[in-house]
Amino acid sequence: MKNKDKRRICVVVNSRANYGRIKSVLLAVREQENLTLQIIVGASALLHRFGEVDKIILRDGFTPNATVYSILEGETPTTMAKSTGMAIMELSTLFENLKPDIVITVADRFETMATAIAASYMNICLAHTQGGEVTGSIDESVRHAVTKLSHLHFTATERATEYVIRMGEDPETVFFTGCPAIDLVAKLDLTLPQDIFIRYMGVGPALDPDKPYLVVLQHPVTTEYGRGFAQINESLRAIASIKMQTVWLWPNVDAGSDEVSKGLRMFREKHNPGYIHFYRNFSPEDYGRLIYNSACLVGNSSSALREGSYLGVPAVNIGTRQLGRENGENVMHVDHDAKAIEKAIKKQLDRGRYRSSSLFGDGHAGEKIAKILSETEISIQKKLYYIHTT
Repeated sequence: MKNKDKRRICVVVNSRANYGRIKSVLLAVREQENLTLQIIVGASALLHRFGEVDKIILRDGFTPNATVYSILEGETPTTMAKSTGMAIMELSTLFENLKPDIVITVADRFETMATAIAASYMNICLAHTQGGEVTGSIDESVRHAVTKLSHLHFTATERATEYVIRMGEDPETVFFTGCPAIDLVAKLDLTLPQDIFIRYMGVGPALDPDKPYLVVLQHPVTTEYGRGFAQINESLRAIASIKMQTVWLWPNVDAGSDEVSKGLRMFREKHNPGYIHFYRNFSPEDYGRLIYNSACLVGNSSSALREGSYLGVPAVNIGTRQLGRENGENVMHVDHDAKAIEKAIKKQLDRGRYRSSSLFGDGHAGEKIAKILSETEISIQKKLYYIHTT
């Protein structure tokens, strides 16, 4: 089939989390004979302090068609809003040049809103992954707003599928595929590389891969802006009480990130802990291996609920960022309180591994999504389904 006859699928990757949750789709789309893959890399995925995801993408054998620098420094509500506006302007130009048939946007990050607005206003079919889920933070509002702008929906759970339809979306446009993030860990050799703690460098004491370790990943909560410094200090106090060797990943670019980062830096400078090593990022595969082999996953990342559930990793979810999201039996929920966090971690350490859960999919989301993208009829006309069926 000639390239001009192929359907052009453009995927916008904006962060380390975005890439891990769409990589299997990129691989599957590339394998489809009647699809042409286009990749735009933007926002924090281009920045050194957030892990240089663009370099991981290149190492994985993908060649981005374009890049978008749109993140303003400061990590405040104002810079987050302005960064979204800048991304809309830049993406509109790129979509005009690339002329995609379908644009895929991932989940619920604020950059996702920019992709959705630019594509929908330009009459480009918009496909959305992980719609219909429920959480706290601004992510909740962004996710549902993107659903209403999207024309195709690839949901991760049965409940999410029902919620998207109840939002007025045509059931024929809603596909329960599972979460693409599960695909990577389902097909992965989960053996922990002996050099993993050295290869990704970071800052802090040497960690021993043969001894138990915690993984902590705690992001700011945008709707609780101004409380991040106090919140991260509660988590730090809990980890300091346990003193198990710990892999601590840097927070994302959301409003409040500077507060969380400040708390981490001050703790390190004051206490110079001999048990915490701070990292910027891991590849999606090595992150899967990292959490699978950990004694407990701590913080407020959805990976504890998604991949953690599938892998049976004991997890402690802190605060409201994942409020209302479905989870397996592996997750314990606590508030931002050092004593409560410490108690929950110790309980999970005593409990050990959990059974694997397929709540978020069976590891075949990418190929399901690619097949639908190659076969489904494209329409950009939106309507409230329940109005037209009553």
